[in-house]
Amino acid sequence: MKKYNIAIVGATGAVGQEMIRMLELRNFPVNNIFYLASARSAGRKLKFRDNEIEVKDLSKFTGIKSKYSIDLALFSAGASISKEYAPKFTAEGVFVIDNSSAWRMDPEIPLVVPEVNSDVLSPRKLLISNPNCSTIQMVVVLGVIHKISRIKRIIVSTYQSVSGAGARAMEQLRYETGEILKQIEKKEVIFNCEQKDYKLSDNKTLKNPAIFYQIGFNLIPQIDIFLENLYTKEEMKMVNETRKILNDNSIMISATCVRVPVFRSHSESVWIETEQKLSIEKVKELLNKTEGIKVIDDIQSSDIFNRYPTPVDCAFQQITYVGRIRQDLSIENGIVMWIVSDNLLKGAALNAVQIAEKLIEKKYL
Repeated sequence: MKKYNIAIVGATGAVGQEMIRMLELRNFPVNNIFYLASARSAGRKLKFRDNEIEVKDLSKFTGIKSKYSIDLALFSAGASISKEYAPKFTAEGVFVIDNSSAWRMDPEIPLVVPEVNSDVLSPRKLLISNPNCSTIQMVVVLGVIHKISRIKRIIVSTYQSVSGAGARAMEQLRYETGEILKQIEKKEVIFNCEQKDYKLSDNKTLKNPAIFYQIGFNLIPQIDIFLENLYTKEEMKMVNETRKILNDNSIMISATCVRVPVFRSHSESVWIETEQKLSIEKVKELLNKTEGIKVIDDIQSSDIFNRYPTPVDCAFQQITYVGRIRQDLSIENGIVMWIVSDNLLKGAALNAVQIAEKLIEKKYL
């Protein structure tokens, strides 16, 4: 089997680390691997399988093809870095799979969820965009349904974990939760955590919280900035990316994205209206036979131990889980469901590696 030279851009970040782990777990055919990051992270050593690899400074990394013969680069270093460096890699004939928002809505750049639209991949399109985490887990489920009965309308509310906002947000949740639990122990049950500088687990001080409002024991109905239409940027990503991936601009979509005090895995309450009526049995049958999806939906009204997916169950799993599948009571062709997936895996790193696997399968790489 042919093996490939891989570069991970943003290797020290949360998603970069998961990309490395996915390459290992899925036995991706790696020949040599290169870890690239900012000058601040250069010199650190990270493992790949049984080897220690030194992180290189991306800004000083030259010889992409001439020296290192890189075949594929997985980017997860933010939109500004992707805009600057991804074209430098593709200019040398390297496939780039980018996890940032930089290229997602560019009509010339494929936006890919492999189970749904791998047909848009091409040997001539070297730059490929990885969708937003909340979009991926919804579309991997809805794509199956859309193929047999076109989806006319989607209303989705997300419950997104703090890992989606990065390592600093996870530290913020850890700190605030601890402070509030101390209040409870002292019977000072005010459930409030004053916004101030605090120590992180690595003894650094976090001066500006990653999430402006308290997230410990709280919910925040805002992810990213608000736009002129009063929706947030995250909500509009779900609208626009879903239409692009499903190749259907006529789908009516409304999203509300909420940050919740969960460390890992995003959850979504999804309502859809289809052109033809589908039975719940048919939907479950479709989803159950689709690779990468698992239905957990064992509801017994008399049983306290009903089964449905939760974020804790889904963390670190390479699966998108679906439960609470039911007919909508307000419209003839409406279906409601609950979708949960690990946002760092299927929502980011896993999807990127699966795109790379598709490139190999199609003999483009």
